[in-house]
Amino acid sequence: MTHSLFDTDAPHGEPSRLTAFTGNRLDRDAEHRTEDSLGQALALGGATILAFSGNRLLLKENEGTLDPLFDREELEPLLPDLAGAILLGMRQDGSPRLAVPVQRAAEELSLLFRLTDPRSALRDGLVAEEVLGEVAQAVSLLHWNDANRFCGKCGTRTESRLAGYKRICPACAHMMFPRTDPVVIMLTVDEARDRVLLGRGHHFTPGMYSALAGFVEPAETIEDAVRRETREESGIVTGRVRYHASQPWPMPHSLMIGCYAEALSEDIRIDTQELEDCRWFSRAEVVAMLAADPAGEGPSAPLRGAIAHRLLRDWAEWRR
Repeated sequence: MTHSLFDTDAPHGEPSRLTAFTGNRLDRDAEHRTEDSLGQALALGGATILAFSGNRLLLKENEGTLDPLFDREELEPLLPDLAGAILLGMRQDGSPRLAVPVQRAAEELSLLFRLTDPRSALRDGLVAEEVLGEVAQAVSLLHWNDANRFCGKCGTRTESRLAGYKRICPACAHMMFPRTDPVVIMLTVDEARDRVLLGRGHHFTPGMYSALAGFVEPAETIEDAVRRETREESGIVTGRVRYHASQPWPMPHSLMIGCYAEALSEDIRIDTQELEDCRWFSRAEVVAMLAADPAGEGPSAPLRGAIAHRLLRDWAEWRR
């Protein structure tokens, strides 16, 4: 009989699927990408496009509905940068889905379309979950390409290759590939007292508490990153670490790695540069936070869809 949270994957077999930005069902077909893949996809009938101004998605408004998909003809007046296009993948019907940056002034675009960033699209429910996952992929790749327009070795302007998944320097042949920044986000659990550790960042919305988080450093395991970040931010020493779920987080290209950590101490010493507040919450308090109106009085949980919300809810619903 299981008696510890750290001995089971309950209450869900794959909780990552219950977080936002994970609905992407495109066939990326990564092993078959070639230098011709982008051109072939743009030439195919039925190709649909997510258009971006910077990191903001363009949404067409039509009789109260929002549509994020464009075809080639609709895109032309927006001055598409096809050299910077990304082939995201193929849909189940075999048609390609692409992401294309447009060069028309953002001020003009805002008069014609609704522009939204990934966080706002999630918060306001502006697009379907499947498309939201595609938007995460698109934003991450577009940002990476834009940040690597020049060679880090010799300074020459780089060229996009493999449909947006590689950049190469024509002068020194230096190659660059898309990056993903791993971030641990952990809910520290005091099993003996049936409570969890939550903190408030200085930039959080009023009343919201969340799991602690931090970047994984070079040559560091996930488990050691969880222990280090928890100790640095709160002074709490942790023992066993259990992976629970992950979430793409396109701000701009992070992968959130959600874990539970076993508390071995209880006296909190807050790093005030990182946190405004940090304290223990009982199970009853967490249940109340999950049910609370974020705009109301008292502590509230992170946005539904955020992995911190998933960690909290699954702990609250788990039964020994």
